[in-house]
Amino acid sequence: MNLNRDQVPIDATPSLLNGFSDLDRHFAQQMRQVSTAASDELLLAAALVSYRRGEGHACLDLNEVAGHWLREIVTEVESPVGRLPDLASWINALQSSGVVGQPSDFTPLVLDEASRLYLHRYWSYENDLAAAIRARAQQTVPVDEVVLSQSLRRLFPDSEGQSDRQQLAVCTAATRSFSVITGGPGTGKTRTVVWLLAALLEQAGERPLRIALAAPTGKSAARIAESVRAAKRLLPCPDTLKTRLPEEATTLHRLLGPIPNSPRFRHDAKNPLPVDIVVIDEASMVDLALMAKLFAALPPAARVVLIGDKDQLASVEAGNVLGEICTGAGGNGASPLAGCVVELQKNWRFAADAEIHTLSQAVNAGDASAAFAHLRASPALWQPLPKPGELSAALQTRILEGYGHALRERDPAAALAQLNRFRLLAAVRRGPYGVESLNALAESLLERAGLIVRRGPWYAGRPVIVTRNDPATKLFNGDVGITLPDASGHLRVFFANAEGAGGVRAFVPARLPEHETVFVMTIHKSQGSEFDRVLLVLPERDSPLLTRELVYTGLTRARSAVEVWANEDILRQAIGRQVRRASGLRDALWNPAATAPSSPA
Repeated sequence: MNLNRDQVPIDATPSLLNGFSDLDRHFAQQMRQVSTAASDELLLAAALVSYRRGEGHACLDLNEVAGHWLREIVTEVESPVGRLPDLASWINALQSSGVVGQPSDFTPLVLDEASRLYLHRYWSYENDLAAAIRARAQQTVPVDEVVLSQSLRRLFPDSEGQSDRQQLAVCTAATRSFSVITGGPGTGKTRTVVWLLAALLEQAGERPLRIALAAPTGKSAARIAESVRAAKRLLPCPDTLKTRLPEEATTLHRLLGPIPNSPRFRHDAKNPLPVDIVVIDEASMVDLALMAKLFAALPPAARVVLIGDKDQLASVEAGNVLGEICTGAGGNGASPLAGCVVELQKNWRFAADAEIHTLSQAVNAGDASAAFAHLRASPALWQPLPKPGELSAALQTRILEGYGHALRERDPAAALAQLNRFRLLAAVRRGPYGVESLNALAESLLERAGLIVRRGPWYAGRPVIVTRNDPATKLFNGDVGITLPDASGHLRVFFANAEGAGGVRAFVPARLPEHETVFVMTIHKSQGSEFDRVLLVLPERDSPLLTRELVYTGLTRARSAVEVWANEDILRQAIGRQVRRASGLRDALWNPAATAPSSPA
């Protein structure tokens, strides 16, 4: 390789990969071993594509990183390495490596025409999902227009202004195989879904409809089920139709049927889901791989409706599927997706001048000046971050008031309900203002106040969040439980029933999958949840993790009150920074000339 000292002034040794994780290094070394023309360019590209996937990117955009300092891309890099190769020489080296191919090739790495480098598996996910969505977007569903008109007149008797968008969403989803209903909290997404399902049941007449309601986490599934039960009581239709509406929801993993110790599911293209309609709530949380597997498992005639807030954080895993679908809406009328996406804009939960709504809208727009004008006008909303030595005293009142009622409860269902009235949300895991430190501080404050008694890791009142899917127990990532004595006095961990139908399930603590204490949770983990009150804490130092989507998501977890603890400069920088995830999905969906070749067999 012929690089000058301003590029990468080290040879193909493991030192080139300092700062990368063990997984990244192992993958890069594997690619070098099987390559027919190993090079430092290949080693770097392989490590970076693995590293970027771990950061949530579907691919490595070589255009974006070529010529940059490696430490600008991999924050853990501390050694003074030089610049990454220029784009042309990098691509030439990769194309001659024997392990990087075009989309139609069966190679470990795929390089597309836009200089996006993929792990083959993730290129397949993206390509297959784009093809499935485009195909469904072109499918219209025949309806009885007279019956649909009657349904719409009854469901929307006074339709005007923003209510017309709800009517448009119902009409769109009723006549298409694929549709998206997006909007912020309180814009009526759940009500619109219930009205849609009522219209579809009326279209079906006496024919039964197999309807599946699903969401990414147990908490979000329980919440959509609860919201549907509440909304259908207001539905202007006969009780006989209301009884046909679903009252339960499930997680996507449960819906697809996980196979233990396997990334595959029981339901796939060869064994499709037995459904006519699938509604996915909190779709912004669904990663690329899971969404691709869902669409692969859909029967050809089934409708799929995605519901979610396009402005929320993207999924923790790779991809930003809902965002990629919605960001092209209205921009290309020739795309088959044109007209499939309806955004609800009127907020029915908050008045136009409500504090949470006003602040979250300013943050969402990236307008830090407007956000701080509002924060200064409402002193209860914001305070600068307390110094680490003052944090305990500052948090004491919030923690005791926020969790006191839950910890005094001995009925598991009531304790879980109280637990969800308040939550302290942190942006990061480590440091004095991270989840780990704040959870330890919360436990100390609660013990000092006599609300908990710790004689080991398990104690009455300990709330936990599951951090790994476990099909055997039907506990999934994001499920929250609380530890209480059962009738015999033995500590058990109680979770809400899996399908959102009420009641609780009890587990011996040793039976739980991976979990952690959750007096404090990350904003990422809070997605799909709502709390009456939220205390949002940002760290003392800036980080690429701090984005407007993160702040917006944290603010909108609150139903009635929110308080932000953050230094002004950090909060301003966060509001000014947007999430950017490398992906080719938007181009594949919205470019009508996109003719990506099929995955090789």
